[in-house]
Amino acid sequence: MNKKITIYQVLPRLFGNRNTTRKENGTIEENGCGKFHNFDEPTLNRIHAMGFTHIWYTGVIRHATTTDYSRYGIPRQHAEIVKGKAGSAYAITDYYDVDPDLAVVVKNRMQEWEQLIERTHKVGMKVIMDFVPNHVAREYHSICKPAGTHDLGEFDNTDMQFSTSNNFYYCKEHLDLGNVLQGNTIISNDGAYVESPARATGNDQFSSKPQRNDWYETIKLNYGVDYCDTNGRSYHFSPIPDTWKKMLDILLFWAEKGIDAFRCDMAEMVPDAFWTYATKAVKEQYPHIIFIGEVYDPNQYRTYIAAGFDFLYDKVGMYDALRGIIRGEQSASNITYQWQQTDDIKEHMLYFLENHDEQRIASDFFARKAQKAIPAVMFSALFRNNPFMVYSGQEFGERGMDKEGYSGIDGRTTIFDYWAPDTLSRAYSDRQLLTPAERQLAIQYLNILNIATREKAIDGETFDLMYVNNNNPDFDTYHQYAFIRKKDNEVLFVVVNFSDEPVNIKVNIPEHAFDFLEIPEKRISVTDLISGESAVVELQKDKQWPINIDANNGRIYKFNINMDDNAFLLNEHHKDEFPPAHTAEHLLNQLMSRMFGCSRSNNAHIERKKSKISYILDHKPSRQEEKTIEREMNRLIEEDMEVSYDFVDRNNIPEGISLDRLPDDASEMLRIVRIGNYDICPCIGKHVRSTGQIGRFEMLGTNWDEQSHSFRIRFKVIP
Repeated sequence: MNKKITIYQVLPRLFGNRNTTRKENGTIEENGCGKFHNFDEPTLNRIHAMGFTHIWYTGVIRHATTTDYSRYGIPRQHAEIVKGKAGSAYAITDYYDVDPDLAVVVKNRMQEWEQLIERTHKVGMKVIMDFVPNHVAREYHSICKPAGTHDLGEFDNTDMQFSTSNNFYYCKEHLDLGNVLQGNTIISNDGAYVESPARATGNDQFSSKPQRNDWYETIKLNYGVDYCDTNGRSYHFSPIPDTWKKMLDILLFWAEKGIDAFRCDMAEMVPDAFWTYATKAVKEQYPHIIFIGEVYDPNQYRTYIAAGFDFLYDKVGMYDALRGIIRGEQSASNITYQWQQTDDIKEHMLYFLENHDEQRIASDFFARKAQKAIPAVMFSALFRNNPFMVYSGQEFGERGMDKEGYSGIDGRTTIFDYWAPDTLSRAYSDRQLLTPAERQLAIQYLNILNIATREKAIDGETFDLMYVNNNNPDFDTYHQYAFIRKKDNEVLFVVVNFSDEPVNIKVNIPEHAFDFLEIPEKRISVTDLISGESAVVELQKDKQWPINIDANNGRIYKFNINMDDNAFLLNEHHKDEFPPAHTAEHLLNQLMSRMFGCSRSNNAHIERKKSKISYILDHKPSRQEEKTIEREMNRLIEEDMEVSYDFVDRNNIPEGISLDRLPDDASEMLRIVRIGNYDICPCIGKHVRSTGQIGRFEMLGTNWDEQSHSFRIRFKVIP
């Protein structure tokens, strides 16, 4: 496995919510809310099996909400300064507390979060949480701060518009929300919200009269920058501003909880000098922690990387370009220009196509069809070894076209309302409820992400082939993109098609690519890791590689430069297998191994009507154990684990796989079949796409041979 980071962003409030009421502007009682405990081990294992290395839990820190938790000692928030019923996850009310909405037992909310961190680590993923450094909710007040810690603004001199001793910025007048509340239907029993003197809003509006589109529910934190100095903006970092010390303490508090990374909201609105101070201090105590920054100004990328950020959003650049290409508004060749702009910091750029701020790909405001983004997913995940992020629901084609409440119909998934996105509700409650198109899309994401995290070549060099195909009449640079990845002897040749039509193209591979990547001219066999198709190709300098690609799709060809022209061709397979029963055989082999410590069966007859399979055991299974086998098989089937494939040569077999039972004439290229995180073995047979398609497993009978200790199971599957 390479070092590629793949991130799954989840909003726990939405992710685990199975309530289908979906009332516009509904309360938590009406619409429900997801909880930390919805991320149980099977769910986390499933996410990990999709190919994710990290999970970003969005909205964990306690924020402003209209839901009343005062009976637990949590201060109520005034409705006039809360956006939506649930409230924005970025209007923080207590940096040392977690969102009570997400707890089953409110008083145990911190413990439930710590347990989720442990579960996430247990399944092999790392934890990312938000750090919101630029602003807090207007009624910020920490009730969970450690002993001896002073609250933000506790000792501010409110007569001073700016002071390095102050945590906030102050206006001379009282806060006037007239522009915000005009035409608003907010109903509050608390009377009008009063704030005097007014404090500057989180989006740097130093006025007592914020507008509706301002971040009026938040107040700006003071890091020693005087934005209203009569001589222009001025910086006062010595002595160290009080806010710096308080925010570093908050970072260290969460680092001690065992998290692995901070996603830093609007990092560019906080001076880079603070980040240099804070990241150094955190990493001195917790060297493993990474910092991910939301920075939208490309001119500041290098400044914030120098200040200690490991990764930055590549939004104004690669995201905007890919969005335009998916929509048919820009040429695919623009990708080359975009990566060249950040080539010197390429390992620091985080690629994504969706997040909580952006419109859903399948929305009417973006591309309408989730499939149209698959070429961009292939590029984003495979072009570099920099991180790639997916927003939960993206892999199922979530449209974001609900009218949730404050959010409205905007093509985004709300961060302000209590809601249950349809695709997530179905996908994580009963995957059988997914449509064939949604299921197929998820399998495409799974395949691409697992290629990104498992293939050695993704850790190696990249060669962009676009420049040599600009004048190629058999290659459309507006709709197609091609590149090569290589490390050691393994090569991936990737070609994607953004067109809505299938294409037959020819890709030029220049002499420079052969020389730069040290690829010899020779006759080789290649396998497409997406389709599994194999072919023999003549690799020659300045020659063309003919390829056919489906609409909105791509090819990922793998080959090894040290192997001959048939080493990567899979053995021919003439068995007419029944895929549901054959997949059940894999599950049963692993189940028997786990229950009885036996080896996988080498005596099986798998057929459509009835199958037989034998195991060598140390004892005859009891009737109760036989019932357990049948019950566990059906439980595993109901988990609807995805079936995926890897193509590896004999020198790169994953740990734990035995080749003892392969035939003598087995090819150098092997197909590894994975069933979720449950089973892995070499096989070239036919399988279903996920275990839910197997149907019901029914044991027809068993036989026990005392002399050989052979236990024979007769079974059938009923699709």
